[in-house]
Amino acid sequence: MKVIGTERSQILAGRIADALKTEIIDVKFSKFPDGELYIRAGSLSDQMVVVGSVTDSDSFIELLLLIDACEGRSCRLVIPYMGYARQDKKFREGEPISARAIALALSRGVEECFTVNIHDRKVLSFFSTKARDLSVAESIGAYIKETNIANPLVLAPDDGASAFAQAVARTGGWDCDHLDKTRLSGDTVRIAPRNLDAKGRDVVIVDDIISTGGTIATAASMLTMQGARHVYAACVHGVLAGGAYARLKSAGIREIVCSDTIERGCSRYSAAVQIAHALDGC
Repeated sequence: MKVIGTERSQILAGRIADALKTEIIDVKFSKFPDGELYIRAGSLSDQMVVVGSVTDSDSFIELLLLIDACEGRSCRLVIPYMGYARQDKKFREGEPISARAIALALSRGVEECFTVNIHDRKVLSFFSTKARDLSVAESIGAYIKETNIANPLVLAPDDGASAFAQAVARTGGWDCDHLDKTRLSGDTVRIAPRNLDAKGRDVVIVDDIISTGGTIATAASMLTMQGARHVYAACVHGVLAGGAYARLKSAGIREIVCSDTIERGCSRYSAAVQIAHALDGC
């Protein structure tokens, strides 16, 4: 078994190969003058693991081309971050179900697919091959332990993220809650933990994705006003669009960290071990 990765996921692909004690294949990436993508893979094996996050259109095309390059071989696919996954139904007439379109396109020629903390696991049903979602909750919990944050309160930004926050909190036996928005007047909103008091405590807000960071920045400012000692933000997928990192720092968040499903300067923990274990157990 060998590992091959797209240009945007080469570091994670290398870590997966290391965890599997196998080889990562060299790939040539280039573009033609009209913008068309070209890839050429090195020596392929009979069993291939293709790794690539869908972070933009080019990374999606690269992933399709790598899968096609593995034609005739046993091929398993790892999509650490699956862009378009949040459009999982028609909100208005005439819209595509983008998650379905991406999943079906990436299923061709693949025996099994793995995602990492996908926004909603019902997206897995769109694949025409076996699909399984993995979680890096334990890795986030391990990172919190390593930073020596004192008795943290783990918070989900909303009720929808509570299950993920609880999985993180279980790794250290920490308190867990989710943020609740209360409208105090026509133009005044209060955001606070639903059941627990954050006063005097270190708070870690955890979520699957940090995109623009607006809600978390607002919550962090209010938690500080309510007496939280320090506020941290940790996520799986650090999209960090539109100046999100600076927005969060300016809101008083002590540290913003993410995994390497999207490779960022603030990637502090890896999804490689969870992915390698899943691949090794197949």
